[in-house]
Amino acid sequence: MPPPRIEKIITALDVGSWKVCALIAGQTADGQLHVLGTGQRESRGVQRGYVADMEQTEHVVREAIEQAERIAGLNIDDVWVSFSAGSLLSDVAPIESELGGHRIEQEDVDDLLAAGRAGIDPEGRMILHAQPALYTLDGLNGVKNPIGLHADRLGVDIHIIMADGAPVRNLESAVRQAHLDVNAVVASPIAAGLACLSEEERDLGVALVELGAAVTTVSLYAGGMLVEMASLPFGASDITDDIASAFGIRRSQAQRLQSFYGSASASPRDNNEIIELDPGAPSGGDSPRITRAQLVAVIRQRLDAMMGEIGRTLKDLHFVGPIGRQVVLVGGGADLKGIADYTQAALGRAARVGRPRGLHGLPDAHGGPAFATLAGLVLYAASDPVDLRDLPMMAQDVYKPAGTSILHRLMAALKSSF
Repeated sequence: MPPPRIEKIITALDVGSWKVCALIAGQTADGQLHVLGTGQRESRGVQRGYVADMEQTEHVVREAIEQAERIAGLNIDDVWVSFSAGSLLSDVAPIESELGGHRIEQEDVDDLLAAGRAGIDPEGRMILHAQPALYTLDGLNGVKNPIGLHADRLGVDIHIIMADGAPVRNLESAVRQAHLDVNAVVASPIAAGLACLSEEERDLGVALVELGAAVTTVSLYAGGMLVEMASLPFGASDITDDIASAFGIRRSQAQRLQSFYGSASASPRDNNEIIELDPGAPSGGDSPRITRAQLVAVIRQRLDAMMGEIGRTLKDLHFVGPIGRQVVLVGGGADLKGIADYTQAALGRAARVGRPRGLHGLPDAHGGPAFATLAGLVLYAASDPVDLRDLPMMAQDVYKPAGTSILHRLMAALKSSF
């Protein structure tokens, strides 16, 4: 069969604290996305998701992009970039307008969204996303498409993701210094959710926990939308540091132990399995050894602390009731053996590891949870999302009802359907 005809090129760039990845995809006329090339380099110059060294970050971005270009056989000029630093914040702005009971048309929705743009107050932060979530009709919550219905009052919940401006501008500068235009900076929970969550999961309610190298992001989806999120200042690299400190080895050695022998679940056999800390030692030399049980104990101690914080965060975000039943794990930390079973026991909720889907020809090496954000960036770019920042502001009689949080209103809507 002849190769599919590519009509649009999309390039994703995920700049993390552990690795920098690039993916070039081609979109066909029927909307299918085919992977054309990928690139990956060890991250340098990025700490806890923040650009700490502009020159090093620019260099590694250039290397990852050039590797993807060589595989794809083409040159690219622009990219969609992820942002996952701890300054990410989420908010919901509820907006309502009076309709007088007439039938809702597309123009009414457009006017409401345009007017809602004026009601966004970023409080000095940079807005990454301002997207309509759920509509309300005369107090009825959870309406996805109000067009064609009658109502006295039409409202919408605008979900906003913000970040401190300086870290975002630093990331954009590093990418532009690599001679690339930035189409948009996308919050990593938005991208990862598109890649790893089914439409039904996003509708029923699910917590997406992204265990990055240095930042963990907890995001709640309900009613098909991301509705709440929080960032925590720890990640899988903290486990690596604990291993290096506990056994007096280098970080690179600790990372190798974590990848090949690490586990979140203990087994009686672990006491009998011996691991050489320095397998490259000269022949005849005494290489230090530990049992796998010792390694798992160090990992579990850090995981217990991390999962305790994640559990408290889920409670603070009111992830309870009919929408608080499932957790999906993504990010590099989700590659740890046994992490899903451990999470399910620690949080008392069903848990699974999320893997990216929706892209044809994705290499196996990039098909794990660590690459969820990278794949999701392509899906986000291909979806042509609605963003209120692209709409003109309008003067209209709108007001913000006091109400409660979007999550509370979603739970009320769900309960009323039983």
